[in-house]
Amino acid sequence: MQTPSIHHSSSLTRREALAITLGGAVCGLSTALVRGGDQPPPAELKGRIKQAITPGVLRRMPLEQMCQVCVQLGLHGIDFASQTDWPTLKKHDLICTMAGSGAKGLNRKENHEQAVAALRKTIEAVADAGFPNVIVMSGNRAGLSDEEGAANCVAGLKQIAAFAEEKKVNVCMELLNSKRNHKDYQCDRTAWGAEVCKKVGSPRVKLLYDIYHMQVQEGDVIATIRENIEWIAHFHTAGVPGRHEVDETQELYYPAIMQAIVDLKFDGYVAHEYSPTRDPVESLKNSVAICDV
Repeated sequence: MQTPSIHHSSSLTRREALAITLGGAVCGLSTALVRGGDQPPPAELKGRIKQAITPGVLRRMPLEQMCQVCVQLGLHGIDFASQTDWPTLKKHDLICTMAGSGAKGLNRKENHEQAVAALRKTIEAVADAGFPNVIVMSGNRAGLSDEEGAANCVAGLKQIAAFAEEKKVNVCMELLNSKRNHKDYQCDRTAWGAEVCKKVGSPRVKLLYDIYHMQVQEGDVIATIRENIEWIAHFHTAGVPGRHEVDETQELYYPAIMQAIVDLKFDGYVAHEYSPTRDPVESLKNSVAICDV
């Protein structure tokens, strides 16, 4: 984004002003990281959206440096950080906002023994660390009807729901598109995932609503979020098409989506999960500004 001149500062939009503030912080951060000097103070955000990242947004830079960038940009944590990395996150007052579980897809009964054991182990570790979420996947259809796949997911999730409630950890089934990126994936529509959650009937069994994937698969993003917010515990962001930045180069208007999430009093995390097309820190800075409504 081009920085507006000071001469026109009285007409700056909120987004432009925040981008300038964050831009100065990121420039200072980059210099500090290169020179090993003191970091500038963290960016000041409204903070009504609790933002996080997945490691790919920063192109998997060294963890220590990634944590420093997160702190400077006012982020809360990193999705999918491995358990061996959790102490480093905690050192920087960050959390693992979504933990991987290693559980096989729950839409097949033959996977349940492995999946439940993996989820139980991960939930216990996440609870001990004070983190909020564990991911689980439906698995692919591979000839399985949506009705049978849903019933199997419900049966599997019911085996772990009480333990998740006891440990106060959300088990989040991720919504992915099967149209372009994840052919044959079963939990590819919000209504299907929400129905699974309803039938499990646990306040700790929820959805990870990936905005990119659901725009590709079904569209109508804001209305769908409003209708299903009680079943959503976590969000992922990315631009459509291409899964790149959430800026004006793509078809989704993220300020409106984030405002809808704020209006619904959502108190979970929104994690950026896109492939940057330019300098990753500068790109992330801009994404944080756009989503800080």
